[in-house]
This record gives sequence, structure tokens and C-alpha cells, in this order.
Amino acid sequence: MNSTGNASAASFSRIKVRTGALVFCGDDVALIRRDRAGSVHYTPPGGNVEDGEDFRQALARELAEELDLDIDQADGGDLLWVVDQRVTRPGPTPPPRKLHLIYRLHITPGVRAGLAEQELDELPDGSHEVGVIEWVDYRTTAGLPLFPPIGPALAALPNPRATVGDAALDAVTDKNYTWL
Repeated sequence: MNSTGNASAASFSRIKVRTGALVFCGDDVALIRRDRAGSVHYTPPGGNVEDGEDFRQALARELAEELDLDIDQADGGDLLWVVDQRVTRPGPTPPPRKLHLIYRLHITPGVRAGLAEQELDELPDGSHEVGVIEWVDYRTTAGLPLFPPIGPALAALPNPRATVGDAALDAVTDKNYTWL
């Protein structure tokens, strides 16, 4: 973990939106595990909304790219949570403020059997980082290094289809998160 200090005045002056999905098959949820030197972390499949896309288009594109999932093969699609990220990160570019829109989908075991087992994330130098698709019992996610840090809220759901009262989870800031 890196401690990067206080954000400059330019930090968080840009806003990006990331759509992601908790894709459930029964009690299991698909997460992408990324193994890096000195750390392992998980993310829900998804990515940044591109110019001209609406949120559903971005979600469909990202799930097709990362899981080989046709969103029309899934039930649901409701917005589960919104996470406001204002975390200083390593690097020369001022960090953007990012809104994570976390949707919830449900698939059958038959659909799950046809999905990807790994995801290739293109890096700025043109190489790729391999992410492993893991199916994890959602009730065990509280202790995972999951970003955005939705593990405790996810593990607290009484069941994968449970209604949530407030879609806004606590903001992720330098005071409560250290960038991995």
C-alpha cells in the first residue's frame, strides 16, 4: 500500500463514471482477481463509460469484453449501489473523482458455464494484465480486498435479490482508504 499525502487543488476536478456489475449465479458472484507484485485485489466486472455511451450501453459492452456475457442473457439490471471515489492515487496525473455505478444481474448455471475464465486489461504501454474471473460466495466478500470497497455491504445482503434501502454507499476518500 502506498500513502500519497494530500490531494492537490486540481485533484478530483474531473469526474469519470464507471459501470460495474455484481453478476450472481445463485449465491456466487463473479469478481475479477488481479495479482500484482505485493498485492491481490478484486473488482466487479465493468469499466469506464466512454463518450457517447449511456450507462446501460457501457455496462453491456464491459460485460461482453470481460466476461463474454450478453447482458440479454441475464435477469435484473437494477442499480444496486453508487460509490463516490475521491482517492489520491500514485502517478503524475491528478486523480479524477469517479462515480462507480454498481448494477446487479442474475444468470443461470448454463449461462455461467459459457463465460470467460480470465480477462485481459490493456495497460498504457500496450501490454495486458491478466485478471482471473472467480466465483465467490457473496457472503464471504467482507474480508476481500475488493474495490470499490463494497464487500461489507455485499456480504450483509440477506440474499442476492434483497432490496437495499439506500443506493449511496459511503464515499471512498483518502481518510478511509489507501490506494493499493
